[in-house]
Amino acid sequence: MKYWANRQVLTVITVFLLVSHCVTAETQIHRIHFLIPGGAGGGWDGTARGVGEALTKSNLIKRASYQNMSGGGGGRAIAHLVKTAKRQQDTLMVNSTPIIIRSLQKIFSHSFQDLTPIAAVVADYGVFTVVNNSEIQNWQQAVTLFQNDPSQLTVGGGSGRGSMDHLVAALAFQAARGDPKQVRYIPYDAGGKAMAGLLSGETKILSTGLGEALAQHRSGQIRILAITASERSPAVPNVPTFKELGYEIIFINWRGFFGPPDLSQEKVKTYTKVLEKMFQTPDWETVRMRNGWENLYISGKKFHAFLIQQESTISRLMKELGFLE
Repeated sequence: MKYWANRQVLTVITVFLLVSHCVTAETQIHRIHFLIPGGAGGGWDGTARGVGEALTKSNLIKRASYQNMSGGGGGRAIAHLVKTAKRQQDTLMVNSTPIIIRSLQKIFSHSFQDLTPIAAVVADYGVFTVVNNSEIQNWQQAVTLFQNDPSQLTVGGGSGRGSMDHLVAALAFQAARGDPKQVRYIPYDAGGKAMAGLLSGETKILSTGLGEALAQHRSGQIRILAITASERSPAVPNVPTFKELGYEIIFINWRGFFGPPDLSQEKVKTYTKVLEKMFQTPDWETVRMRNGWENLYISGKKFHAFLIQQESTISRLMKELGFLE
């Protein structure tokens, strides 16, 4: 009788383990392939690789792979994801505010509506930087140079004309009572090349994200003049905000992930759950602090609603600055 009872208990335990294994197998992600719409060294590249690093080191996924696909300000990668959707079920494309900006400009035919929004993960503030030995010591001096002769103040950015880096620069000089259309903007393919342009002297100022400038700022190669945050960032406590300097400029660039069109809701839930778990890991905190990012987790339907609201807000801002008719 005792032997029969033990066998019954063992059977129950075995069934439970089998069921648990099946549930885990259905929800566990073994691999994520990250599609990056720009070159190495930019904010998209850093976000995808940072998230992949945190997910693998914390054993939330088995393996991460990465593919940089430049072209069309991100349009080439989006078109690729749409065209090859059936074989991209394990692919997440990183993107950010430019997916809205470039769609509004009709630079590419697709928008976030053609993809499956998964989640926003971080917020990165805009910054303006100069080389360490630059004649420009502070933001007011940059404003003065612009007011004297806008053509002499070249502003670089890791995206095309009319893009986010250009938009933030136009916004900053407009706040200083300048003509935003006179900003002499020099576009580069992603933040790495834009930083190289600044360091080589091709441009005098770089408009970029805090995360893309931190390493060179900490090493003393560049100086950050101002940040578009509402208050000083712990990552760069000595850098003033535009608000402190008397300019009402606050701009946050979200970054997040999209799946291919018609991705199943089960897969969407699996992705959002694994990203949500990532935020609780020390591995993610290491990545976040290293890049000076703020956590911004918005997932699923809330993320889609957020994107619609962003589209309306940015459209209005671009019309005010003369970037849209």
